[in-house]
Amino acid sequence: MNKRIILTAAVFGALAVIFGAFGAHGLKNILSSYQLDIWQKGVDYQFYHTFAILYLSTFARYKNKLIGLSFLFFCLGIFLFSGSLYLLAVKDAYHLNFASYLGPITPIGGLFFILGWVFLFLAAFRDK
Repeated sequence: MNKRIILTAAVFGALAVIFGAFGAHGLKNILSSYQLDIWQKGVDYQFYHTFAILYLSTFARYKNKLIGLSFLFFCLGIFLFSGSLYLLAVKDAYHLNFASYLGPITPIGGLFFILGWVFLFLAAFRDK
């Protein structure tokens, strides 16, 4: 599990750098400042939770189910929260008609982030 966690964090981290650079350079002339702020919020939260996932690898050697749940919820949060923000930011520029349905997905991703932190807390609390 430790290796899987580290590999996942590495992929999410690399993607966060790519998305951040794309937003700063590739989208700056296409999106409004408000849309760029939405894009950047997705990048920020992806980075925060990439580091959280990487931190989980320090617990992974204990075969703790709570760490596994925290890992799952952080990953789902990145996909749903950050992913929906990326799509919402570019929906007008790229005429993504389906993206208007993504608004309710963002808070679900946020809830998954919260659950990830709750399970990390419980894992640390129960650790001897």
